[in-house]
Amino acid sequence: MTHYISFVRPDGTASFGRLDGETVYDLGVPGAPARLRDALGGDLGALAVTGTFARSAVRLLPVVPDPGKILCIGLNYATHVAETGRDQKDHPAVFTRWADTLVADGAPLVRPRESVRFDYEGELAVVIGKGGRRIARADAMAHVAGYAVFNDGSVRDWQRHNIQFTPGKNFPGTGGFGPTLVTPDAVPDLASQRVQTRLNGQLVQDQPISDLIWDIPYLIEYCSTFTELAPGDVIATGTPGGVGDKRTPPLYMKAGDRVEVSIGVVGTLANPIVDEA
Repeated sequence: MTHYISFVRPDGTASFGRLDGETVYDLGVPGAPARLRDALGGDLGALAVTGTFARSAVRLLPVVPDPGKILCIGLNYATHVAETGRDQKDHPAVFTRWADTLVADGAPLVRPRESVRFDYEGELAVVIGKGGRRIARADAMAHVAGYAVFNDGSVRDWQRHNIQFTPGKNFPGTGGFGPTLVTPDAVPDLASQRVQTRLNGQLVQDQPISDLIWDIPYLIEYCSTFTELAPGDVIATGTPGGVGDKRTPPLYMKAGDRVEVSIGVVGTLANPIVDEA
């Protein structure tokens, strides 16, 4: 199984590489900053190793630290549609996140000062490898570089100010993305992988990818119709039911908590929660 990461080298420069156990194989240009998104349009497996580091010697970054687009799909599991009290629509709900909201595996998710309703949303993220516009469903999977785990941390107080989602999804440091990019060939049974979220060890979300209302080929076809997709773009495919905001009583994340999102062989994304300073 091949895992790719973005990281900061011991000298402080950003790069990307392959993670194998506790060894990081640098695939960037030695001594210069390097970005995973710039390599996604080619053959990652053909890149030469330019250095090695112990995993403990580098600092992880979000899988793609600087995606040009983060397209988030809302209401894509029937259980989540039901708990929100909404009607099922004929097309997916789509909203956007910005890159400066993302944090890596192990880094803290930040509850902003303006919120007492900071919620988790475990999701599968699809990373685009080959760009395109109006990509046909039949061709869509050829445009996928791989998968990662996503936590679409939601500031519900601000999300509910009106009918839009954007403010509640874009406070800095609220979205977890990692730990690695797993290539599609390593996940032949993607549909059977389960999105499982745990808050302080308690299982709060658990549903297979096969329960997506709109599957990955459809989402790529749909999104690429209204915007051109580029290497490194991210589609977060939606969260299952069980979000904290719809529980009785509600269950929100607070400082000192730990949230983990696991998706089978794709990996586990774990983040502590802190309050904004």
